[in-house]
Amino acid sequence: MKTLLCALAGAFSLAGTAQSQMLDTLKFGDGASETAHQIVAVNSDVISGGLSESARRFLPNNPADWQGGKVSFVMKVDPQKENYFTVKFWGNEINANRMALLVDGKMIGYRHIGDIDQLDFGTEHAPYKGRFYYNTFPLPLSSTRGKTQINCDILSSGPIWAYGTNFEQYQKPMTEPSRALYSIYTHLDGFFVPPANEKQGSPPKAQKRIAPGPEVLQQAKERVNRDVKNLLASTRPLNQVQMEFIARAYFVKWTQAYQNPQAITRILQSLDATYNAWKANPKLAEAEPSTYNPDWFGLGLSGRTIALLQKQLAPFFDAKIENGEVTRRTGWTEMLVASRNWHRYHRRLYTNQSMINDTYGIYLSNRGVAALAPDKAMPENAARRYLYESLGLEPWRDSDPDPNATTAPRNWGIGPNYFQLTAKGLTKELGYVGYYGEVLDWVTKIYDATRPAHGETGDLRIREQAIKIARARAPFRYPSLDDEGNAAMVGETIVGWRDAHYGSDVIYGQRTSWDGSPLEIIAATLDPQLIGYAQQMFEDNQYFPAIGQRLKDKGFRVTAGLLETPDEYELIKAQAPVTHRLPMASGQPDFVFSDEEIGVLALKNGADILYVSLYWRARNAINHLARVHYITPNFDRVATVREQTQFTPSGLLYKRSKATNAPWGPWLPRYPNEDNSAHAGEELPIAKIPEGIEFKPGQESVYAGKGDFYRLRYGPYLIGMNMTTDKTFDLVLPQKAKELVSQTNAPGGAVKKVGPRSTVVFYLSAN
Repeated sequence: MKTLLCALAGAFSLAGTAQSQMLDTLKFGDGASETAHQIVAVNSDVISGGLSESARRFLPNNPADWQGGKVSFVMKVDPQKENYFTVKFWGNEINANRMALLVDGKMIGYRHIGDIDQLDFGTEHAPYKGRFYYNTFPLPLSSTRGKTQINCDILSSGPIWAYGTNFEQYQKPMTEPSRALYSIYTHLDGFFVPPANEKQGSPPKAQKRIAPGPEVLQQAKERVNRDVKNLLASTRPLNQVQMEFIARAYFVKWTQAYQNPQAITRILQSLDATYNAWKANPKLAEAEPSTYNPDWFGLGLSGRTIALLQKQLAPFFDAKIENGEVTRRTGWTEMLVASRNWHRYHRRLYTNQSMINDTYGIYLSNRGVAALAPDKAMPENAARRYLYESLGLEPWRDSDPDPNATTAPRNWGIGPNYFQLTAKGLTKELGYVGYYGEVLDWVTKIYDATRPAHGETGDLRIREQAIKIARARAPFRYPSLDDEGNAAMVGETIVGWRDAHYGSDVIYGQRTSWDGSPLEIIAATLDPQLIGYAQQMFEDNQYFPAIGQRLKDKGFRVTAGLLETPDEYELIKAQAPVTHRLPMASGQPDFVFSDEEIGVLALKNGADILYVSLYWRARNAINHLARVHYITPNFDRVATVREQTQFTPSGLLYKRSKATNAPWGPWLPRYPNEDNSAHAGEELPIAKIPEGIEFKPGQESVYAGKGDFYRLRYGPYLIGMNMTTDKTFDLVLPQKAKELVSQTNAPGGAVKKVGPRSTVVFYLSAN
């Protein structure tokens, strides 16, 4: 099978020219510029914004609905080459509203998680304080071919809640002005270079946060004990989440549940009620509604409760179930076997979902069975293999066949050699997963699930894998400022497949989630490198604010996640100082990290930080697109750009649909005038699908859009990435360059051999 090299004419300039080969610039709020571009604005105003620069905002409608103001204008383009479109934003703004660009009435990009994003998809934090940032994406050739000028519209709209099940839940109204637009540019090179006379700002002087302090841990204890007291005093049965919380609190010395017989009484009553509810509705073994994403958990939290308190509950196993005819041993076993088996037959593919389903739905259901009736439990090694698979320690074996099913089992079509994580420890859905790849809270819970009893050591293979995963995430934290202007490390989201916002959460060792704390994985493993990340967080005084932020969420899920937090802090605070710090932190050496299984790269080169996803949201076919986040001291670039892709062709093609909102998710709500995508009809080649895997064009596939070799020139950087295990590719240098890892120089025209599963990065000379 031959390998194809695909590139688009004019997409790859080999020497960035002045002003990004600029074609046109529209400066909003500038009367002459707006007149020259035939501006027609509706429900919009002009403001003096960042660095006193003029800008234009869109205003909500009155009465407010999901759409807001809009603006029409014209821009110059090249009639033959591929054109890029860049918009300038101020990095201090936090705004959840969105903007869409239309060219001749057709929408550019997709509203939600497309390979080309909307013009603006909102921010949750200030992206780049005190400076501007630029968002760049390509215009489809069909929108510009044969034209020297295009008619553009920018439409504003409110935020999206991606989990909404109807349009009103999904698309929220626009209730405040949009982010301000400063300038728009059309140009020919994907690497945008701002005009030299534009103001850019400078890095603000980072402050060190001084509050809050340790008092938040006392507040966490008070909150936990308040809920413990209320749950123990209540006469209503506890649901699964509450039961498991009380079971864990039974071992935490500062809680009112610690070794409290009332906790055992309440749990017995509640497990009986869970059994009776299941007996009346056997579907609860599949999805029990007190849990979030119920069909991932089943009755696994009941199994964990029984396993945690086996010694304390065992004397009551052979008593009759309250209001029932069977013993607890018999009835509880029956419901947990039903939960375990259903989740074996209905596994989830995406890594975080696989981890939850396999840990709770399968493994912890089985741990409960093992405590009650060992003869009905799967052997521990057989049950633990689901955990190994979800953690990438063994190949993922898909759903087990249901011997009683009348239809075929759910099969995800990924073949026999698919691993949930890369060999380097990153989660692997299709490409690089950003915030959804921050699974260390779930990884810690998997490790804890394997402890024979509370406080004992868990599975050592899983512990080592947890450390690998945590270390692999470390390059994806970079220095920035929190929303109040304090020094912090934040998580990279721009190059993540499932991320849909810019402006990142503060993250050091582990994200702060509903269910986990920033120190959870560190306390579980006491790995010296991870301890260093925690100590860096302490130095920046970003630990206590993270806990304080969690306390603002009053939900019980957060309360349950706070239970171990105070003791984790005391454990890590007592550790001896170490020198390890996050790789992107100031003062750390330059480095290049790459993961060829998912096509992602992170590098630090002096003051430059560069993140690239070379395999970018190619769900259905080769799309020739890379996603770039290029961070410099004075401004920030976010870009989707063309790249060269070599791949093994299948001979099949995928044709883009007319849909503008997440064409990969037909179950999501649709918009009025939905079928007006500027990309509709574009045909993309499909890479060769491994033998034995059923596939039809249009299906999402881990294989259909993955290349063999990627070549990306972005500004001063030239990247060659080989994703294969058995091929070598040539990377020709366009000019004199320095290889960043080896620090060796090479002349223009030199050929670098890029071997299997390897990446090279060259820094190109300006001469």
